[in-house]
Amino acid sequence: MTHEAHPRHAARNPLATIRTPRFWLAPIVVTLVVFSALAALYLAGILNPTPNLRHFPVAVVNSDAGPSGKQVVDGLTSGLNHDEFDVRVLTHDEANVQLGRAQIYGVVQIPANFSAALQALGPAATAPGQATRPVITISTNPRAGELGSSIAGLALSKAVNAINGKMGQQLSAQVAKASGAALPGAVALVLSAPINIQVNDYDPLPGGTGNGLSAFYYALLLLLAGFTGSIIVSSLVDSALGFVPAEIGPVYRFAEQVSISRFRTLLVKWGLMVVMALLTSASYIGIAHLLGMPIPNGWSLWLYGVFTIAAVGITSTSLIAVLGSAGLLVNLFVFVILGLPSNGATIPLEAAPTLFGWLAKFEPMHQVFLGARALLYFDGRADAGLTHAVTMTAIGLLLGLLVGGIVTRVYDSRGLRRIHEPVTAYTEPVNSTKDA
Repeated sequence: MTHEAHPRHAARNPLATIRTPRFWLAPIVVTLVVFSALAALYLAGILNPTPNLRHFPVAVVNSDAGPSGKQVVDGLTSGLNHDEFDVRVLTHDEANVQLGRAQIYGVVQIPANFSAALQALGPAATAPGQATRPVITISTNPRAGELGSSIAGLALSKAVNAINGKMGQQLSAQVAKASGAALPGAVALVLSAPINIQVNDYDPLPGGTGNGLSAFYYALLLLLAGFTGSIIVSSLVDSALGFVPAEIGPVYRFAEQVSISRFRTLLVKWGLMVVMALLTSASYIGIAHLLGMPIPNGWSLWLYGVFTIAAVGITSTSLIAVLGSAGLLVNLFVFVILGLPSNGATIPLEAAPTLFGWLAKFEPMHQVFLGARALLYFDGRADAGLTHAVTMTAIGLLLGLLVGGIVTRVYDSRGLRRIHEPVTAYTEPVNSTKDA
């Protein structure tokens, strides 16, 4: 007669568990999906920015009252693709305001004497002495984004050079007609490109800003502090309260379980995230200062860092409390996988696929970047993205508090306590035979 020992809470046969397809497939499939999504989304956003251009904001300022300035404006507005570029005709003051708010990536500036200087160039080129070409200045905005500034500079330079060539043909024909003879080689060369095009940076960034990437990396640090901090805090608190084992090297320990509700456990985690945010933000400021990063608004940046880390951390711990282990994956998608390609810092949203522009409307990383950029590059101006960043982060924090608080209270009210029962070790089947 055969007797099998199968206590009610006995562990399953470990060999049988390992042999199941689910044991092998689950970690492989989940990992493959997560990192394939990360690769697809991130590479799709950075590989080909130029073909994705749509309504890329640039401007032209015409201070010239003559016909030549208007010709340049008309050439820019008609020469640049209307679907790809948003060419704004602004006054000098309006352009400065939009440059200071990161609302345009570059501007073409036509001086007040442009028409007069261009008309004077023809006679000056054929007369003894030095001829002075009229100047058009292209100013890019590196504080709005280094790649965006580069795209604006290249596109505007190409457009103005095309206008320069057309004006050169017109001016050469006028001078040749007036002189009644073919133009000498040197004169023809000067008149073929009559405009002196100068490119510079509007309000250049100082050293120590990583060529305009310090705001992005600082925002990434704030986001990772909240996201990763929530994982660390959740695991350590659950371990200390006896809900999950503590494993350090060969030591495996299950603490005595504390009788505490899900909601109160979440409150403890929220409190720890706030404390961690206060200290981590201060640590970031100190490290950045020691490494030579310009910090024009230290206290404001510290407060913004505290708020951001706490908001992300509280929302992240709420999702873990509500969804359990699945909350880790959800957090990874929300804060990292979908956030990286839609941050708007490395690739301007106007040069990224449309999907990322839509994601940027609510993705945390883009909002955090706008606030960090405003504090680091735009003197903490509220209208340079700081107000938008704080508002969107506050909405995210409120959602995290509501979801975490309401759902954990519902779990508690339904008696869904976090308890574990001891499991009897697996025992091999025992065969016993009675003597006849």
